[in-house]
Amino acid sequence: MNLATFPWLTTIILFPLLASLAIPFLPDQDGKTVRWYALVVGLIDFVLIVVAFYLNYDLNQSGLQLVESYTWVPQLDLKWSVGVDGLSMPLVLLTGFITTLAVLAAWPVTLKPKLFYFLMLAMYSGQIGVFAVQDMLLFFLFWELELIPVYLLLSIWGGKKRLYAATKFILYTAGGSLFILVAALAMAFYGDTITFDMRLLAEKVYPLRLQLLLYGAFLVAYAVKLPIIPLHTWLPDAHGEATAPVHMLLAGILLKMGGYALIRMNFGMPARCPCLLCAGAGDFGLRQHYLCGADLLCPEQSQA
Repeated sequence: MNLATFPWLTTIILFPLLASLAIPFLPDQDGKTVRWYALVVGLIDFVLIVVAFYLNYDLNQSGLQLVESYTWVPQLDLKWSVGVDGLSMPLVLLTGFITTLAVLAAWPVTLKPKLFYFLMLAMYSGQIGVFAVQDMLLFFLFWELELIPVYLLLSIWGGKKRLYAATKFILYTAGGSLFILVAALAMAFYGDTITFDMRLLAEKVYPLRLQLLLYGAFLVAYAVKLPIIPLHTWLPDAHGEATAPVHMLLAGILLKMGGYALIRMNFGMPARCPCLLCAGAGDFGLRQHYLCGADLLCPEQSQA
């Protein structure tokens, strides 16, 4: 087997999801078997990530590496296209590390353990997929794949207000996802060539009005996930009601997905992103940091 041509990223993405499909058939009564099974799957996938990057990722080289591309629907140029660069590689590594720790932290879970660990492993694949895919439609599908497990993990294993927190989370994040889908379709079908390939989408030349609409749609979608004021109100409820392992995934990975996508999409696509919007977003971010700092230092004055 040639390790240089081995489909590392495809294996890393799909292995937890495929392994989760066997969980309902495991002979387990008290949850011990499924705990060890999920932990071993998480450890194997994390080891695969480390080995793949150690053997094949060149820190001195820029651009995408470990690239894999397989045609899916040629009529629409849909491809299973994956790859990592200096922005996504550390996040894939972080995802493997934190998710494995989260599975270990979930050891005390006794309520429906098979469903719990099934959702954890499915979420594992969804998170890595978001950071690794290079096709906009695949990106949207993996973005959605991690939403449903979070909703169920909150609504079933959360605190007293778990249903309220879970419903608020899914309404905010699913609503934001619609902006991703609409923007992706607009970019894919614009011009003479239909494609969902991120690199080809970035090379298209869009009119200024469409650029503004695309930028705004992506900004709203990823501002929900980061989250950015005023689209942040789901976060305190979700974190307050989540169990420790879910809290680890929310804080350690899901919020970073919003920042990653904001950099990848808004700063990379469309290619000629309006400088005025970039400056405005930066100014807005600075104002948020100022207000948060003022609230911490002088809470009485900031409330006045």
